[in-house]
Amino acid sequence: MTAPRPADPPSEDLSRLAVLHGVATSYSPSPDRSVAASATAVTLTLAALGVDASTPGAIRAALAAREGELGERLLPPTVVGWSGSPPAALAALPEGTRLRIDTEQDESRAEPEGLPPGVHRLTATTPDGRTATAHLIVAPPRLPAPPGRSYGLLVQLYSLLSRRSWGMGDLGDLAELAGWAGRSLGAGFVQVNPLHAAVPGAPTDPSPYRPSSRRFPDPVHLRIEDIPETAYVDDPERLRALLEKAGRLREAVLHKGALIDRDAVWELKREALELIGEVPLGPGRRAAYCDFLAEQGQALEDHATWCALAEVHGSDWHRWPTGLRDPRSAETTQARNGLMDRVDFWSRLAWLTDTQLTAAQRAGTEAGMPVGIVHDLAVGVHPGGADAWAQQEHFAAGMSVGAPPDAFNARGQDWGLPPWRPDRLAESGYAPFRDLLRALFRYAGALRIDHVMGLFRLWWVPQGHPPTEGTYVRYDAEAMLAVLVLEASRAGALVIGEDLGTVEPGVREALRERGVLGTSVLWFERDWDGDGRPLPPEGWRADCLATATTHDLPSTAARLTGEHVELRDSLGLLTRPLEEERAEAAADAGEWLALLSRLGLLHGTGGGGDTSSEEAQIQAVHRFLLRTPARMVGVWLPDGVGDRRPQNLPGTWDQYPNWRLPIADAQGRPVTLEDLASSPRLHALLEVLREGGT
Repeated sequence: MTAPRPADPPSEDLSRLAVLHGVATSYSPSPDRSVAASATAVTLTLAALGVDASTPGAIRAALAAREGELGERLLPPTVVGWSGSPPAALAALPEGTRLRIDTEQDESRAEPEGLPPGVHRLTATTPDGRTATAHLIVAPPRLPAPPGRSYGLLVQLYSLLSRRSWGMGDLGDLAELAGWAGRSLGAGFVQVNPLHAAVPGAPTDPSPYRPSSRRFPDPVHLRIEDIPETAYVDDPERLRALLEKAGRLREAVLHKGALIDRDAVWELKREALELIGEVPLGPGRRAAYCDFLAEQGQALEDHATWCALAEVHGSDWHRWPTGLRDPRSAETTQARNGLMDRVDFWSRLAWLTDTQLTAAQRAGTEAGMPVGIVHDLAVGVHPGGADAWAQQEHFAAGMSVGAPPDAFNARGQDWGLPPWRPDRLAESGYAPFRDLLRALFRYAGALRIDHVMGLFRLWWVPQGHPPTEGTYVRYDAEAMLAVLVLEASRAGALVIGEDLGTVEPGVREALRERGVLGTSVLWFERDWDGDGRPLPPEGWRADCLATATTHDLPSTAARLTGEHVELRDSLGLLTRPLEEERAEAAADAGEWLALLSRLGLLHGTGGGGDTSSEEAQIQAVHRFLLRTPARMVGVWLPDGVGDRRPQNLPGTWDQYPNWRLPIADAQGRPVTLEDLASSPRLHALLEVLREGGT
């Protein structure tokens, strides 16, 4: 099935106007096919960029204005330079143009050569007196390669319960996992799901990929007992009662088949944090908190203000009183002053969470991990949340990010996330993106960027229209990459791009040139340009994180046994007859197992000769990953104990408990962090990696 071709393709003038603003007028769902974007999609997308294209006259006026602007412009709003080479944009300046560069190091220069990395201010004055200013981003040419080859664990933090967590995994569990994996397993990293701040209010969207803020973390992940002030609360009996309730939540998940209930966990933790917030900080802690407030500045004040206002008016700022919808209004200032205690409460929670995130990274590096914690950057934010309120001038109103129709989804996708406006990003010198990255790199040894193709272009869907009525909008990828490389290099961190699925030609090459690693998942690595068979290890790319599966895919055990087909059938998700799906899944797994056998990677477990056991096959899969040249090899932690269930099943909402499952063994019994540490099966799998796959 294919999506219908839009009936109203853009006119010639509208197409020219769209191209000048980075709006695509067609897209290619496959290399041999092109589909025109509808005139409606193009017109509405231009409107979201502040361009009136509603009538032929408006189009002509906007076209003339844009062509005139580009013809007269000396410099784009943001200029990019890579260390060791002058910015290309300077070559177009008239001969004799004088330059002044005010660096972020408070120096003034007249030449672009030898500039230190940073975001500088560039002023150009032509011989005839015209002047232009621009942001000048100077970044190292590429990020350094990872320090040797490493292997590590991939886990959804909420699913990792210990005997101390309050019904879901927390930052104390993450620190314990990192310390144990580094010291006992020789692991080089632990990769987790996004820990961004969620939109408050029950029921909370459990997906970590639709947060209120990507800029600040979620305090639901705090380990309450690790907060120093916990020991000094005025009502220890009340805190003890909360601990008992938390224990019952934990036991319900671990022993009674209950799902992880984030809202219930947060209700208890919030009450505990209110108690802890009444404890005065000691002089040293107070000084550290004040430093954090100063470092985070306006961004933290905005975030905490939004949280305080959401307590009063609800979690969608579009429904607030008119004056409060503007973060810079007099009404908002007055409301913030009246809620200063709550603003301080939410600011302190951001600080406490930041300190525990930093402690988790330190636990990993002190345990010998060369990378430490790999954090995950979601592709966007909730339209009613804190970031969309505080930075609304940088978001495209009335638009949502998604994906166009393709061979797997003829209806396309709408993810419900407002996109950044590329023009406003450029005008600001990419300040929101820079601030976001700088915040995450405070406690990340590496950053995984979900849908990294979004640095190049995003599919915009007009509000109220189906995803088929969308179009691509292009971003300045060179500027986005320069910011990414600049901030990662300052932090000494790696970057991993999630580049799975349909990827525009040239994107992977551009990412590789700048030292951004890709993502390779075993089941997708086939010779697509040849016979379609599984790609042998020597055919894999080196600059990647190689894994057997992800949170959105079946576990390796389910893939090998075909149980993922039965699960999808039970939920009515199959688009073909069950037997056809079963046969295809069996053939897919069979081809991989045959390759593993030919390579001599299938060994019996426990010293025996049985290579048909699921555990032996999972070990063989990871021996294969080690045969590839991949610089990083990741083990999906639930694979280590034979978990059968995916953490998220795309295409479902309430039919499947997405983002609410604890790690479990092959029989479906939840497994604690302590159980993992003593699991013979997990140790046997990790021993394969320690031995280098032999």
